Amino acid sequence: MTQRDKAIYLDITPVTLRNWRKNKPNLYKIIMLGFAFEEAVKKSKENYETLERLEREVVDS
Repeated sequence: MTQRDKAIYLDITPVTLRNWRKNKPNLYKIIMLGFAFEEAVKKSKENYETLERLEREVVDS
């Protein structure tokens, strides 16, 4: 997700996000950690689903 995409998701302008990065680094860090957490959860779910599919293939063969 680009910075622009993140700004749109947060319903702010990209300039606001850049200003937060510069002037409110703790707020910016918390927001970026939130996006990273969301991405990690998404990847974990995808990995889990892949493992389930592989397990079914092994059991069915």
